[in-house]
Amino acid sequence: MSTELFGKSLSGPFTIPSGIVTTAPSIIQYFLDEVPQLGVITTKSIGPVPRAGNREPVYSQYAPGCFVNAVGLTNPGAEAALAGLEALDVPDDRFLLTSIFGGSVEEFVAVAKLLAPVSDGLELNLSCPHAKGYGMAMGQDPDMVRAIVAAVKTEVDIPVIPKLTPNTPDIGAIAQAAEEGGADGFCAINTVGPGYTLAHGEPVLSNGMGGMSGKGVLPIALKCIREIRAVSELPIVGCGGFSSAADVDAAMEAGADVVGIGSALTGMNSEEIGRYFELLEQDLDGDSEHAENMVRYDVDMSFSSVTLVSNERVCDDIALLTFDGPINIQAGEFIYLWIPGLGEKPFSALVDDPFTLVVIDVGQFTHALMDLAPGTEAYVRGPHGVPVTPPENAHIMAVAGGTGLAAVYQIARDFGNAEVFAGARTAERLYFLDECAEVAELHVATDDGSRGFHGRVTELLRERLEAMSPAERENTVFYNCGPEPMVRAAIAVQREFVAEEQIYSAVDYLTKCGVGICGACATPDGRRICVDGPFVSDLDP
Repeated sequence: MSTELFGKSLSGPFTIPSGIVTTAPSIIQYFLDEVPQLGVITTKSIGPVPRAGNREPVYSQYAPGCFVNAVGLTNPGAEAALAGLEALDVPDDRFLLTSIFGGSVEEFVAVAKLLAPVSDGLELNLSCPHAKGYGMAMGQDPDMVRAIVAAVKTEVDIPVIPKLTPNTPDIGAIAQAAEEGGADGFCAINTVGPGYTLAHGEPVLSNGMGGMSGKGVLPIALKCIREIRAVSELPIVGCGGFSSAADVDAAMEAGADVVGIGSALTGMNSEEIGRYFELLEQDLDGDSEHAENMVRYDVDMSFSSVTLVSNERVCDDIALLTFDGPINIQAGEFIYLWIPGLGEKPFSALVDDPFTLVVIDVGQFTHALMDLAPGTEAYVRGPHGVPVTPPENAHIMAVAGGTGLAAVYQIARDFGNAEVFAGARTAERLYFLDECAEVAELHVATDDGSRGFHGRVTELLRERLEAMSPAERENTVFYNCGPEPMVRAAIAVQREFVAEEQIYSAVDYLTKCGVGICGACATPDGRRICVDGPFVSDLDP
């Protein structure tokens, strides 16, 4: 399907709304290369300066296919974003819509001038409902909307598309004000609300409230698109709860020229998203409904209660936390631990029964966990990620550093025929070695020689690989997990001896939502660790 937009003939009629999936340059490039149905590629909203956004949890499900989010306009700032956008290879049949925000007219203009040269159009975020002083706070005022659009239009020569909020009694009046300011089109709608969700009597989102998205807002989106179309003939990018061909037809009938699909992608890996849009395109051509069957209404983001039984300090900044009872998790998957008021973070389970975590003190959340008192109630969601599936009868070599042992111990335990290479700076930072020795052949390396091999664990790995026969190496599969430099070094050694498809690695990329939506865990080649991993092959250097 081809779509005309601002003089461009596009490869497809779809986009993914701002802030969802296509939030990092590597992910954007992946979808530019692999998913032609996305004729419009929309970036996350970019502001004048770096913004950390809200602490996790930032995404919560209140019913199947229905969500609230409060990411908090996380972004690297305009200067850093410019470098990433400049590096993109955008085909002629795609439209790069760069979403921007600011706290004043002057900030909008400054960001627009900087990013316009690398963009096909600018989306003005005048509708975020959960970032104080931004978005909706401006977008509900027709005079402010008119002024921002006019100021930006004066400074750039590409299309300007304000993203309008549904949280207004008359979105048509806001659209008219934007058109008076010179808008070239509209995006509608942003999330509804804000709304509020609870789990175990506590607010889930760290921000307390968040914008509502997904299936529950579809009627509001259709209403708003109709009201905008009633007062303007400008192009409309319509989004808000769409997931099926019937939804897309309804959006276009209401007046949308391009349709955004966002929350419906929750839980899909990268290949699945590509297949979903392919099917959606076929559904529209063939009057069928196959794409909707791929939407993950079974994604479970609920929390289960666990109670801390023991907190064993390994050294000053490493602790083992053991909770009451087991959890259901397969080797390679991960969970989130949530402590209301403090936040949540992802962890591999060192042991599933009794549920045990290894924690290293690297930030506010993990620092608090170091001294968490036995008897404390916490909450777990998951598992998330993709379980590992070694070839039948394969020999497993697991290489771990830091907390990486938690991600590979269960692989060795559950599949057997394994060797574990554990590395640390000093002996005092090693843990769980006796348990590893019970399930695998154990190799230990310390940088200072205080235990085992004196040197890097990757040097010990090289010695072992050199001693193996070609047939033994050919039957081996590798699982690496730990600090990124160690993982990269392990991969480099392994590539000297075995094929790329025998190597799987998990790097501690920042992971926020856990269900593939926020894109915080992007790899250099555009995969998202939380849904495409955490163990992935062919990890770029």
